[in-house]
Amino acid sequence: MNDPIADMLTRIRNSSLRGKSTVMTPASKLRAWVLDVLADEGYIRGYEKITGADGHPAIEISLKYYEGEPVIRELKRVSKPGRRVYMGVKDIPQVRQGLGVSIVSTPKGVMSDASARAANVGGEVLCTVF
Repeated sequence: MNDPIADMLTRIRNSSLRGKSTVMTPASKLRAWVLDVLADEGYIRGYEKITGADGHPAIEISLKYYEGEPVIRELKRVSKPGRRVYMGVKDIPQVRQGLGVSIVSTPKGVMSDASARAANVGGEVLCTVF
C-alpha cells in the first residue's frame, strides 16, 4: 500500500455510502491523528484501537449519520505521495466557504484549517471534508 491515508479515506467513503455503522482500518499514528480531527469536527462518532482478526493492530471507526444520510458528503485526498501539497497559513483553502474542513499536517501536529490559522502555522494539506 503506497498511500495509507487515501486507503483509510476510501474505506470511510465506501462504508458511509453503503450505510455501515463501523469500518475497520489498519492502525497508525497518522491515521489516528486524522481521525481525532474528524471526531473533533463532528464528522465521525469516534474510533477505537483494537486488535484485528489477523493479530495486527487496527482501528474501528464509528460513522455518523443524520436523518439516515451520512454526515460526510465529500472526502477528498489533496496531498498525495506523487505530489505533495504544502501551503502557508495564508494560503490554506476554505472548503465550501468555511462549511467544510481541510485537515493540515503542521509542525504543531495534525489539525483543522481553522486551528492552523489560529496557531499561525501552515503545512501539508492532507485532505478536505464536507
